Amino acid sequence: MPRLYPPEPAFPDDGGAERAVWESLRDGLPDEALLFSGRRLVDDDVEREVDLLVAWPGVGFAIIEVKGGHVTCVDGAWHQGSGDHRHRIDPVGQAASARHALVELLRRRGLGAATARSTHLVALPHSYVRTDWESAELPRTALVDRGDLEAGPHVVVGRVKRAIERLGRGRPLDVADAEHLVAYLAATLPGQSEALAAVAAHETRLEQMTQDQARVLDLIALFPRARVIGGAGTGKTWLALEQARRRAKAGERVALLCYSRGLGRYFERMTAAWKPHERPAFVGLFHDLPLRWGAEPGADDDGDYWERRLPLRLGELAAAQPWEEFFDSAVVDEAQDFSDHWWPSLVRCLRKGADGGLFVFSDDAQRVFPREGEAPIDLPPILLHENLRSTKQIAQVFSGLAAQTLTPRGLDGPPVRVVDVPAEAAVPAADDAVDALLEEGWSPGQIALLTTQHRHPEQVNAVDVGGYAAYWDTFFTGEDVFYGHVLNFKGLERPAVVLTVNGFRQAERARQMLYTGLSRARSLLVVVGPRALVEEVGGEGVRRRLTRALAWQPGSPTGRETLQPLQS
Repeated sequence: MPRLYPPEPAFPDDGGAERAVWESLRDGLPDEALLFSGRRLVDDDVEREVDLLVAWPGVGFAIIEVKGGHVTCVDGAWHQGSGDHRHRIDPVGQAASARHALVELLRRRGLGAATARSTHLVALPHSYVRTDWESAELPRTALVDRGDLEAGPHVVVGRVKRAIERLGRGRPLDVADAEHLVAYLAATLPGQSEALAAVAAHETRLEQMTQDQARVLDLIALFPRARVIGGAGTGKTWLALEQARRRAKAGERVALLCYSRGLGRYFERMTAAWKPHERPAFVGLFHDLPLRWGAEPGADDDGDYWERRLPLRLGELAAAQPWEEFFDSAVVDEAQDFSDHWWPSLVRCLRKGADGGLFVFSDDAQRVFPREGEAPIDLPPILLHENLRSTKQIAQVFSGLAAQTLTPRGLDGPPVRVVDVPAEAAVPAADDAVDALLEEGWSPGQIALLTTQHRHPEQVNAVDVGGYAAYWDTFFTGEDVFYGHVLNFKGLERPAVVLTVNGFRQAERARQMLYTGLSRARSLLVVVGPRALVEEVGGEGVRRRLTRALAWQPGSPTGRETLQPLQS
């Protein structure tokens, strides 16, 4: 879907004419295009209104004049309406005048879009026009009629593209030109205080949309087992929590499990606020369960202990537990982190064994650990395909890396920012970015800085001084900037994330790491590191989406933070 300015236009009372054309363009234009509606051009004391404007990087831009109702053209004279309401109109003159005015205004401001290929079209969404109709002032190729709209968005968009290419003069519109059009035509975009208010509005909306996902749990209410698969931001963690709460409330003894410490601590804090009869009997990490039942502790650097011996020990300990210690159901979030030989041990902890309740929530594209596993569930998975948690700008950047197609459902937000620096300079550049965000008015508790390879010194110090429990509690109190690593931040989010690409330990897992990191922000994403590496790892989808991003130089030598369109 293209970028929309404004996202939800106030259309005139024209019988739905302008809305019909706008919706067709919205549904048919590619992601890199921009669609403007109801823009006013003021030049001294002359004011012109642009009904619709399509700006298409790599193609050009077009102004579209929309006329609804009954429209006729006889002997070169255009009329709208019938009977006593019939009046003279000049749609071609209006469209041409608006285009010439826009080009002149762009030229005066020294903007490159002034020399880009452009044309104008007329749209008659309520009128049919013969395919062989022709006019000296308006070729049939520059006219959209009701038949085109009925044929579908691809026909309307194709006509606009051909009109620009065949009738427009100049060079194709490049990405920088398109962003300059945004800066000029959408000059009423909110200031920073309004932008931060928009962040609050987005937070409220995403919580409501996420809770609407409860209908998924209604579908599996009678299932003894279920597997829910969804990309980043589809609400899986909320669903896992809610499923655990529902099962406990129904009288079951429930285990709510995950692999990462941060997510486990989040579960503990959330469930502690529930009513006692809604709380799971066990909440925490998979590895904490055998330790709770008496397993011998192991060293942090003993990989075989955590990956093999401790999970196997869980199965042995389960055989010795009294009936009261077993669970009716287990709910597992981020289940892609679980290894194949972990699942049999977990199943042995269920009162009905292989027939016990097992509900898993996973995203295969976030397999950031070098292990493979598949939950023992034979039923077809339930797929979640709507990203609810991130703004459209953020979701569109990482959606191409997801295992399933993702549909962005969040609000519009600020463009993604890119600080293009070498990997070895990424951490200090990220610190500058955090400082700049604080100066913009973001509160410390809204920001997380995540690294992809070596941990940030602040994270190392926090863990060394206070231990993991205290470290993660600082994240949930939401009072300070949080410094973390992508590996440990799965299932967690913050409104603003500074993703610090300071390298990747494992090249074969780099794509999953990048996907996870890009998807942790809800309202603002800042990518700091070598842009070439990000595009190489992310592939063509990420490269193409990043052409919309803004190059950022926080803490520049001039003392000013600069934002400009990112060149492709």
